[in-house]
Amino acid sequence: MIRLFDSHCHLDDERFDGDVQEVLSRMAEYGVTACTCVGSDLPTSEKCMGLAKQNDMVYAAVGIHPHEAKTAETGYLRQLEEWLSQNYVVALGEIGLDYYYDHSPRDVQQRVLAEQLELAYHLNVPVILHVRDAHGDVLDILRNRKDRLSGGIVHCYSGSADSAQEYLQMGYYLSFAGPVTYKNAKKPNEAALAVPLNRLLIETDSPYLAPVPLRGKRNEPANVRFVCDHLAALRGTASQEMAKITFQNACRVYGLHL
Repeated sequence: MIRLFDSHCHLDDERFDGDVQEVLSRMAEYGVTACTCVGSDLPTSEKCMGLAKQNDMVYAAVGIHPHEAKTAETGYLRQLEEWLSQNYVVALGEIGLDYYYDHSPRDVQQRVLAEQLELAYHLNVPVILHVRDAHGDVLDILRNRKDRLSGGIVHCYSGSADSAQEYLQMGYYLSFAGPVTYKNAKKPNEAALAVPLNRLLIETDSPYLAPVPLRGKRNEPANVRFVCDHLAALRGTASQEMAKITFQNACRVYGLHL
């Protein structure tokens, strides 16, 4: 039986408040047997943990998104550290830099990213990196602490194949979402071809970024199958084999035995 792992979703989003259990049922129907629900701040991280605690298919990640960096208050790192001790919390994220929206000042984004990278290194947990229009600065931050990195995932990868090589050299996995299926997705497809199969992940980032043929609709974890099919065709392999590889990769990076 095919098994798929949606390595990054936001089931905590209010757009799922009315039917999250139906969404989880559709996951199972389409062979998506695991997903990671990723927080953006302390309240959403706590909501992700609640979903993971109540549902065997769901794992949680906790962290402060660059959009929310300006809201990080004294003591937030202690709270994240406490939550990361739970066995259903598998990563620190999502964290990173976002220079497209600049919802938080860039210097604040950089400070909060560095603080969370240090916590991840201290706890030896993987991170989930959000990078938008900021690959240069993220790579600089990672290079400057290359001996103090815990590894993890660059999610919804949007950078070049060259930048992908540098992330790979530093031990990161690269994850691709719905945009890789879009007609104008030349750069993501070039990057997806450059990633070794043992470092490749798939995700939905739901409820955002629904893949073709569902573009424009609310996304959900069951739709990760379309990303899997696209990458399989791109790489010249069977969808079932791509599902198996990316499932194993997700389990490896998250430290799971499923």
